Amino acid sequence: MVKVDGKMAMAVLPASRKVDFERLKAAARSDNVELAGEQAFRDMFPGCEVGAMPPFGNLYDMDVYVSRALAEDEEIAFNAGSHTELIQVAYKDFERLVKPKVARIAFGE
Repeated sequence: MVKVDGKMAMAVLPASRKVDFERLKAAARSDNVELAGEQAFRDMFPGCEVGAMPPFGNLYDMDVYVSRALAEDEEIAFNAGSHTELIQVAYKDFERLVKPKVARIAFGE
């Protein structure tokens, strides 16, 4: 979870990568992008464990930025609201449902 000019957004990238805030700032055309603290979003996702929210920010009126590395995969897997359950879907279906902004937002891309 990140804040883009003070508004909550999701940055979705492979677990093995780290967010490159300068790249995310450029992708968002923003002056200020920062990591959001748990207190800022813990109540925004009822029924989900903190840190296990599925990347459907569009359902919560927030932008979703997806790493180009994930967009090139056939499938995407993510937490299903808990740290013990996963959902795996075709990336093209995820993209169709969420309409994320795809960009190089991680180091090593």
